[in-house]
Amino acid sequence: MDYNLKIKKIAIEAAEEAGAELLKRYDKFSRADIKLKSHHEILTAADLAAEKIIITKIKKNFPEHDFLSEEAGHRGLKSDYQWIIDPLDGTTNFSMHNPLWATSIGVAYRGKIVFGVVFAPFLDEIYTAEISKGAKMNNKKIQVSKVGDGKVLNTFCHSSQEKDIKKAIKYHQKQKTEGFDCRQLGSASLELAYVACGRIESIVIPGANSWDVAAGVLLVREARGIVTDFKNEEWSLKSRDMMATNKVVHKQILKVLT
Repeated sequence: MDYNLKIKKIAIEAAEEAGAELLKRYDKFSRADIKLKSHHEILTAADLAAEKIIITKIKKNFPEHDFLSEEAGHRGLKSDYQWIIDPLDGTTNFSMHNPLWATSIGVAYRGKIVFGVVFAPFLDEIYTAEISKGAKMNNKKIQVSKVGDGKVLNTFCHSSQEKDIKKAIKYHQKQKTEGFDCRQLGSASLELAYVACGRIESIVIPGANSWDVAAGVLLVREARGIVTDFKNEEWSLKSRDMMATNKVVHKQILKVLT
């Protein structure tokens, strides 16, 4: 099998298997079982179970590859390939039985994201993107919206750091009072997927974690959107802040941020 084809196959299988495990635990989950990673972040046994499935599959099929995962951290291997994983993006949503959560897996080659998959099991939606080959939802091509008038829907997220939370609140207030709408859906990977398929026009994230957004960034780019940092420079895995839009509203979002 072609090497790149194998990478795509394993990434999709890993996301689907982890998602299936999460779905089994979803209805039975109790918020009493959560653990606090920080004042603003929670951890569940479901996160760890899904992560184990993904990492085990990567190690079995690509033992020479590096990975970075939200819970397990950085594997630390010297490799051209790095898998960037969020086994359960939207843990708080999951814990309150809100269906907006997903498994996100991005694959980078020499620091550049070349493949991404975001799987939302409860919604039965799987988003995939391959560099220079477009983005898909449930195997159908998708692209960003062309909306740029008063109907613009914006979303936002933030890291757990106080300065990022304050920046996000300020941005939300500005958009909520002067724009059409601005919401926090609670799953950055899904919000990026929503930009990619034209359901919303933008997402802004002060302090974006790469595991939350790696796959989604490629989705937006391959769906003809644009992803930059807050200085309007091309987003990379080393960037701290992130904004993704349908291009039409990009300058407008930048203006609000600055």
